[in-house]
Amino acid sequence: MSRPPSRRALLGTGLVGAAAALTGTLPAGTAVAQPLGTRWKEDEGQRYSVPGLKRPVRMTVDIWGVPHIFADNVGDLFQAQGFNVARERLFQIDTWRRRGLGRFSEVLGASYVEQDRAARLFLYRGDMAAEWASYGPEAREAATRFVAGINGYLDWLGDHPDAMPTEFQKLGYRPARWIPEDVVRIRTHAIGNTLSSQVARARLMNVGGNKASGYFRKLEPDHTVQVPEGLDLSLIPADVLGVYSLATSPMVFANGTLRRMSDGQNALRESVTGSNAWAVAPTRTATGRPILAGDPHREDYTLPANRYIAHLSAPGLNIIGAGEPWNPGISMGHNGNVAFGLTNLPADQADLYVYELDPQDHSKYRYRDGWEKLTTVTEDIPVAGGEPRQAQLSFTRHGPVVKIDEKNHRAYAVRTVWTEPGSSPYLGSLNYQRAADSREFVEAISTWKTPGSNLVYADTKGDIGWVPGAILPKRSGRGYDGRLPVPGDGRFEWDGFYKNAQLPTSHNPRSGFFVSANEYNFPAGYPTPTYEWQPAYRKDRIHEVLSQQRRTSLADTVALQNDVKSGVARQILPYVKKLRSADPTTAKALRLLSGYDGVADKDSAAAALFETWVMRFLYPAWAQLLLPKPAADQLVGISIDLDLRLVNDSFVRPDDWFGANGARKRDELLLSTLPKAYAEVASKLGADENAWRWGAMHIHVFIHPLGGPNVGPTERGGTFDTVCASYFHYPEYPYAEVVGATFKMAIDVGGWDNSRVINAPGQSGDQRSKHYSDLHDKWSAGEYFPLLYSEQAIERNGGVRILLEP
Repeated sequence: MSRPPSRRALLGTGLVGAAAALTGTLPAGTAVAQPLGTRWKEDEGQRYSVPGLKRPVRMTVDIWGVPHIFADNVGDLFQAQGFNVARERLFQIDTWRRRGLGRFSEVLGASYVEQDRAARLFLYRGDMAAEWASYGPEAREAATRFVAGINGYLDWLGDHPDAMPTEFQKLGYRPARWIPEDVVRIRTHAIGNTLSSQVARARLMNVGGNKASGYFRKLEPDHTVQVPEGLDLSLIPADVLGVYSLATSPMVFANGTLRRMSDGQNALRESVTGSNAWAVAPTRTATGRPILAGDPHREDYTLPANRYIAHLSAPGLNIIGAGEPWNPGISMGHNGNVAFGLTNLPADQADLYVYELDPQDHSKYRYRDGWEKLTTVTEDIPVAGGEPRQAQLSFTRHGPVVKIDEKNHRAYAVRTVWTEPGSSPYLGSLNYQRAADSREFVEAISTWKTPGSNLVYADTKGDIGWVPGAILPKRSGRGYDGRLPVPGDGRFEWDGFYKNAQLPTSHNPRSGFFVSANEYNFPAGYPTPTYEWQPAYRKDRIHEVLSQQRRTSLADTVALQNDVKSGVARQILPYVKKLRSADPTTAKALRLLSGYDGVADKDSAAAALFETWVMRFLYPAWAQLLLPKPAADQLVGISIDLDLRLVNDSFVRPDDWFGANGARKRDELLLSTLPKAYAEVASKLGADENAWRWGAMHIHVFIHPLGGPNVGPTERGGTFDTVCASYFHYPEYPYAEVVGATFKMAIDVGGWDNSRVINAPGQSGDQRSKHYSDLHDKWSAGEYFPLLYSEQAIERNGGVRILLEP
């Protein structure tokens, strides 16, 4: 039972204050803010009885909302982590679980049956012993105790129904209990890098021929895409990934109910996922200690965001940083010996297979010289207010069937590494959380599988470096390169996987720093994880700034994470600044951009014009100039993250791209599109360009899945190519930031309490908590708070004291 806290406590919310005024007491379990510098005492703070704990667990939630959890053994530590994340993020993790397991219909009704069916197609269905073993020796125990903690909080809610999060009250159902397998069987929250691109390229080449592939994305290393023998591009349906999108997209709020993203929105989320991470050696820092920086870029409009900061301390393990709320452990941060960050390695870990069906029996598909039977599983999907619905889940030898084209006798299945043991995203971090130095850290990455990641590290011995981790298929078959769908008749197969030990690494580079920003970073002679990398704009800018700093400080690191110097502007502006025009509107645009320094600050008028121009007008006109209209329309429609490297290359070599008089055609392209962009900005911000500001157009809102309370809007600087990444896309999300970094860390390796971090909009997902949005203004201003590690510093900044008792 939970004991009522002391009346000495500071009251946290108006509702709690009103209750106290009426009754003279506080509800059991109410958050208690303590004076700074005081220690937890038996008669103060929150107390919870948690069945299954071996010993009491002490927790201090600091004034920024970070829980510091201290246990006497690791099992109790993970159980307390689960209890705490349920206390703070219950609706988020319950929604994640229901979406991943296909359990929405049982609480929201029959309209979610198709979504549940889609999710169930992608559950891990392999050997569970191999699955648990893949994450290291303590994974099963960690997951078991973690979910016991979640369930322990659900038990407490059963006795304190008034504390139930408001989302469950609005929707009229209760959160579900977990089992350990829930943590590992769900795969659909993984980062995808392949399928949307395969289909987009196929559709483009269908209307524009093989040449059109070269206008889609720059391939690194240089590579020519071939249509696999037997693949008919014209037969691939536009909605072929509809079921996949239904299974993998986050839930959003629309028209009063939970709904999935559109396919276009999901493609945007998949294609622009990235991050920054870098490590600076002690010889190049102000303190003589290494610095480790990291800021992962994911969809950043969700509320709460998908990272949660925690400190986990028990004998043998003392780790702090961020992870995904539904996983035990920490994936980005430090353990007192090694600091680590990660960026997305855009590994090709999925393929779309196309099958010829037996015209007389669509339950059979051609494989080799015969017909092979689809494997079909029938599952009952519980439905709130009605009878269970039967759902048929069909699989080929390669994976789940996501589309059957009855008319053309075709079936489409998705093959992913998710069917392999050990591919639950980020859970592989359990293997490196006890690493004593960089050598042990690198060894621990040998079993990392998903998501494909560049892991950057720095240790207290002064070592820094990089090690990639991913499960990479070996593709066999002529023309089989992961760029297009392939026939599923046996000619195009995965012939095992590369080992992480076969991938390149970097240890103590001569430059004194290492940078990873999703760019092409695999030297020749190594397996090629993909041909589609993120442009190197962010990496080049980070490298440029670090190269100029002789003694990098933590303040320098924070400033660099918030840098908004545009690499695209740097490339394109020189062509603009030498142009002249007698047209008044064009002349105004040229004059404004002639003074632009490429810094996409939120207060910049030139940034508002430049970003509108390249996204809304220059790129589409460039495509129309180079391709027949059907192909150009297709390219503009599918290029979610526009590859402006190709545009720049055409400006550098205009005759090669535009033909004779290429430079004149390039200049005409620039001059014809600039006035349209100027008029667009004027229509939004007014005729006086002195009052224009990029932030007035480029905004961000953290959107709660039930429509509120949302946090924002707030003005944003930056763009997709700046270190402070800020992705928007027209027309899907006109000028609104949808992908960026809500979590950022700058770690002083060895001077741990000096480290700085931010996590927007706040640590808590509970609307009643002061930590729901208290970090938003800091994040918006590019400010951070201390990531405290020592007990002394934590005690000085403790906000809420919690005791979990057996």
